[in-house]
Amino acid sequence: MGGTAHPFRFSVTPPGSLAPMSAWVADLRRIEDLGFDTVVVADHFTGGWDVEPMVVLTAAAMATTTLRLQTGVLGNDYRHPVQVHRMAATLDAVSEGRFTLGIGAGWMVSDYEAAGLAYDPPGTRVDRLVESLAVIKGLFGPHPFDFAGAHYTVRGLVGSPPPVQRPHPPLFVGGGSPRVLRLAGGEADIVGVNASLRAGEMGAHAIVDLRRPRVEEKVGWVHQGAAAAGRSPDDIELEMNHWLVRVTKTESEADEVLARVAARYEVDPTVLTESPSVLVGPVARCIETLQERREQLGFSNLQLDAGFPPKDLDSLAPIVAALAGT
Repeated sequence: MGGTAHPFRFSVTPPGSLAPMSAWVADLRRIEDLGFDTVVVADHFTGGWDVEPMVVLTAAAMATTTLRLQTGVLGNDYRHPVQVHRMAATLDAVSEGRFTLGIGAGWMVSDYEAAGLAYDPPGTRVDRLVESLAVIKGLFGPHPFDFAGAHYTVRGLVGSPPPVQRPHPPLFVGGGSPRVLRLAGGEADIVGVNASLRAGEMGAHAIVDLRRPRVEEKVGWVHQGAAAAGRSPDDIELEMNHWLVRVTKTESEADEVLARVAARYEVDPTVLTESPSVLVGPVARCIETLQERREQLGFSNLQLDAGFPPKDLDSLAPIVAALAGT
């Protein structure tokens, strides 16, 4: 890959149930104690997700002291960028500088249908994301902000409250298409490399789109976007959200898991074995795999789940202990 390797940072989704809150807080503090860097909350109305990310992350900020808090990612069409800026600036202040703003164009068609939102073509949704990023960044500036776009208009608005992190909280942009990943390479501090979700739902097509050669191509789009913006790739952290994570006791058990999942989705097991979004094997094998992927592809920011709380946090602890911060 070349360039400077960023230290490993690990994230997970926080506990699912908010009742009782005392247990939720205890579980959250345990995530912090295990050495995870960040908790990430997805933004969906359907598909099993059932909390509002900014509210939950505010509660997490009050319950922890070092854990970072990230939206993973806000659906741009669900909120006006002026509102997103105000929420992000407030949470950055409340958390004393521990917030990361993750935002994307929106993709899950069931969310749009359930909420009665127009599901516009991908190009239109990305156009809105481009404008939103300009508005959000502009409102973090020191002067009253004006913006006149095709989708948003802002007149003389002063962005407040002032954020703790300057010039703004780290910006995370995730996506899977050439346009979004080039945009992210030019604008974001952290880029999440995802499957293309033009279909509006998950499925085998997403698994195939995250096979190793395809991910290498996607990383290339990020670097192209950085170069076009006059940025160094070293300025960007690359993130991978793992849809399949299983720490096994033996190599043979790992091979069995991979074969079983591959058969379920009707793909060759090597698609899973080589995919940067899959992590299956004994602890030593997982550690070696993650080190190789960082060296070869640049992935150092790693979410060890697919947006839902991991079922076996203890099994992940040795990986985090060995690699976090290195």
